[in-house]
Amino acid sequence: MAWLTLLLFFPWFVVLAGLFWFFPRHPRTPRRSWIDAALLLLALLMSIVAMHWGHALGQAAADAGAIWRQVLAVLSAYGAFLAVLCVAVWLRPRLW
Repeated sequence: MAWLTLLLFFPWFVVLAGLFWFFPRHPRTPRRSWIDAALLLLALLMSIVAMHWGHALGQAAADAGAIWRQVLAVLSAYGAFLAVLCVAVWLRPRLW
């Protein structure tokens, strides 16, 4: 059931990834394209890891309801995705 989180947030992740990929437009070199693609893949992988971690943490809490497993998984996945993208946006001007 943890994969429901990724399914529900995938369209928003695509929007954020598109904004990260297309802005700024210059300089667009093959090196930058590879690094951006690697960073987006890292963001997705970290989001998946955080999603499973959050869902497992929600299951371990016996007093929490069933919906809170999904809420914690969503918050963890979204936070991990944004954390990687924020660090990447901060580092990108320093690399170019």
